[in-house]
Amino acid sequence: MTTSTIPGVPTAAPTSGGIRARVGRAAVAAGGGLLLGVLTNLAQGWLPDTWQQLANSGAVWSAVAFAVGAVLYRHGRLVQAALGGAVAEAGLVVGYYGYAEFGRDGAGSLFFPLVWLGLGLVAGPLFGAAGWWWRRGLDVRRRVLSLGAFAGLWGMEGLMYAVDLGYMPEAYACLALFVLIPLLMARDHKERALTLGAAAVCALVAYGAVEVPLQMLSA
Repeated sequence: MTTSTIPGVPTAAPTSGGIRARVGRAAVAAGGGLLLGVLTNLAQGWLPDTWQQLANSGAVWSAVAFAVGAVLYRHGRLVQAALGGAVAEAGLVVGYYGYAEFGRDGAGSLFFPLVWLGLGLVAGPLFGAAGWWWRRGLDVRRRVLSLGAFAGLWGMEGLMYAVDLGYMPEAYACLALFVLIPLLMARDHKERALTLGAAAVCALVAYGAVEVPLQMLSA
């Protein structure tokens, strides 16, 4: 049986092996997210004082979706990487709050789990796709935007720690990653410079669009 999106040009229908591979990647994304969600909850008890918040920060969780797109779906399609990122982020939320509910003293109200799930279902596809674009993007624009968005998350976290919380060691750590990600992961000097510029813009936009409303909700 064949299907085609172009008249007169048949294309092979998905094989059972291809379907199993897709299901397997989705299961790895879900299971990995679930496990890392539990670990980030545990890490809040392991890390000292003000470093505890970094364990389950938005940048750390979005890095999981980026890695899923870049590594797990490197041979897949863009839409699969985006869906894999969403699955991983949902797993993180379930793992984190599930352990809080059953392994600690309870997760409390469902309000914040639902907030983080909603954010994860937006950030997961975006950063899953960003990881895929960074790994497989054939044009400079997409590679710069995807890596700039990823680095910008760390800039956003650095601003939050410095401006809102006054935790300067954590701010310096996040800002160091903000700079190092473009320097180490971009392909050449031109892309490094462009990515740093894109990351600065993304950091400011994300701070205003994500961190400021979250601070208002927390208050």
